[in-house]
Amino acid sequence: MALHIEHRSIDWIPEHDRHGRIRDQVTFWFLGNFHFFTLAIGFVGPSLGLGFGYTALAGTLGILFGTVFVAFHASQGPELGLPQMIQSRAQFGYRGVVLVLLATLLMFILFNVADLVLMAHGLAAMLGWAPAPVILAATAAAILIAVLGHDWLHRIFRWCFWICLPLYLAVSVAIAVGHVPVAHAPTGAFAWPAFIAQFAASAGYNLTYAPSISDYSRYLPRTARPGRLIVAVFAGATSSAIWLIALGAWLATRLGAADGLLALHDAGNALFAGFGVTLALASVAALVATMGLNAYSGMLTVVTAANSLFNARPSFRLRIGAILALAVAWSAIAFALSMDAIGLLFATLTVMFYLLVPWTAVNLADYFFVRRGRYAITDLFDPRGIYGAWGWRGLVPYLAGFAVTWPFFVLPGIYVGPAARALGGLDVGWLAGLLVSGGSYLWLSRSFDPATERAAIAASERTLASGRVAR
Repeated sequence: MALHIEHRSIDWIPEHDRHGRIRDQVTFWFLGNFHFFTLAIGFVGPSLGLGFGYTALAGTLGILFGTVFVAFHASQGPELGLPQMIQSRAQFGYRGVVLVLLATLLMFILFNVADLVLMAHGLAAMLGWAPAPVILAATAAAILIAVLGHDWLHRIFRWCFWICLPLYLAVSVAIAVGHVPVAHAPTGAFAWPAFIAQFAASAGYNLTYAPSISDYSRYLPRTARPGRLIVAVFAGATSSAIWLIALGAWLATRLGAADGLLALHDAGNALFAGFGVTLALASVAALVATMGLNAYSGMLTVVTAANSLFNARPSFRLRIGAILALAVAWSAIAFALSMDAIGLLFATLTVMFYLLVPWTAVNLADYFFVRRGRYAITDLFDPRGIYGAWGWRGLVPYLAGFAVTWPFFVLPGIYVGPAARALGGLDVGWLAGLLVSGGSYLWLSRSFDPATERAAIAASERTLASGRVAR
């Protein structure tokens, strides 16, 4: 098998380079959540006193809600042939998109930090491995995956899917038939704040894929049917997350688990000695692959920002430099953090959820209701093009949507907004941001006439057809 390294980054994918199958999106996004990090999302409800059944229900509803937006973002990839955040220049402007890029870049870095901290802590407790070599080895693997690029990401995710699926099926069946001993009597009850917190954590967990979803569908042929793609992404991203969040809730309430990797190890060993280690290491491999995804999309974010601010050409050297810089950043933070700091890290990821919701509202409102999927692709690479350097129609609703979430913030042990306190601790800031950003963008776009862009779109299509690829 040739070690083919992807040579493209943020540039448009011409039709002759398009390949892939819609059904592969199912396994790709299934594997994106098929690791022990997802189990930890199921610990949220029990940590707040929520019972197993209510935690599983809230997790299911949250995943279904958050993935709706992600799946619709995926349909933009084949139509435009662009990474997700390049397309956002149409709403925020050639340079204005950097505001959103800062939030997404921080998200990719922090997810890899969280992955490393959880991985290093779990392997140290389980096998006695020193954290430093684990962090360095996982970082090196993520760098390699990101350098190889799009096709290798899909290939590695497919391999991890077939390795992990039978192992997780085995332990889940063992739990269902009572083969795994229960260490604690059923605990927990229903409480709205805990239920909404579990819902928000689950919804936000999958919604964090939204800024990168088209990165992995942009190589599909333009003729790919949007409806089938939406269903494929939705099925893959929801099924594994719902499964593992429910499994995590069971491990938390029945085994008293607080560490997803150790819980997998202990539950797996209930089948037979050594199975727990196999299951845990397979889950670690899947998480390392996901770190590669974060590194790859983080690279696209850095290259987009450099291109937006400095007109930097998206060269191979810039790709490699961006990946290495990101790796230095996340590994340095991981070395500096102790396990006690992981709570602060998850709180920061919650803020990322608040930052992403206004963006997804603006982006989807523009794509499906305002411009209806019609864009002048070459103008997305020109600060003097029809989308301009600063898109006030997108920036104002985005900032307004984030601002309105502040009174509703719920960051346990750090900050609880006045509106959240008045609601008894309910976390509905994300809902406020979604409604305000989406609604205000549609209101500001009332005067927009798509006809004003038809000439630019026609000129763009002629340029792309001629082979002069947008960069």
